[in-house]
Amino acid sequence: MQLCVALDLPSQDENLALIEKLKTYPIWLKVGLRAYIRDGKPFIDAIKSINPEFKIFLDLKLYDIPNTMADAAESIMGLGVDMFNVHASAGRKAMREVMKRLEPYENRPLVLAVTALTSFEEGEFSHVYEKSIATKADQFAEDAHEAGLDGVVCSAYESASIKSLTSDTFITLTPGIRPFGEDAGDQERVATIEIAHNEKVNFIVVGRPIYKAANPAEVVEKILKSL
Repeated sequence: MQLCVALDLPSQDENLALIEKLKTYPIWLKVGLRAYIRDGKPFIDAIKSINPEFKIFLDLKLYDIPNTMADAAESIMGLGVDMFNVHASAGRKAMREVMKRLEPYENRPLVLAVTALTSFEEGEFSHVYEKSIATKADQFAEDAHEAGLDGVVCSAYESASIKSLTSDTFITLTPGIRPFGEDAGDQERVATIEIAHNEKVNFIVVGRPIYKAANPAEVVEKILKSL
């Protein structure tokens, strides 16, 4: 299991200051929608300048018509990131088109599909998708696997079921991790490291418990030891 730190601070300078504190650790860094819209490719370049060994997960959750998603995926190839994601609810055709467009590239990034956002609670999710979270997450994961993606973004509670329906090598990345039982904040389906481990999760994403800590490096070290 690998640790991915969410760079969700209000400014590029604050994110870079956090990265400086963590530059010696073997971690992934997640660049989300706000940070990328605000700071763009120069931010990714700045991360690599601090430590070229950092792995970057670009969390933009692409969701559009198939050709537009494939165009965006091809553009991502020029950013130097190591993983990005799309929405599984865009459909199998769109996911297949993304993977087809990336076929000519060597060393392409990992491509994951978002199943059910971890901010959803059951009632709101069923209102939108007309099925339970667990049922739809499994379905989305099977669609992504069939379309040739590398894995999915899901909650820890769906990981083991998804792997049983797809493959043990199918990646699960789980946001909403509160490593040592911290406050859930705006997340609904949060989990601890122990739960993630038991559910065979490959990547855990941790944000606030790290960047809001008085000593972020100390928290990262504690998490890595627990992994």
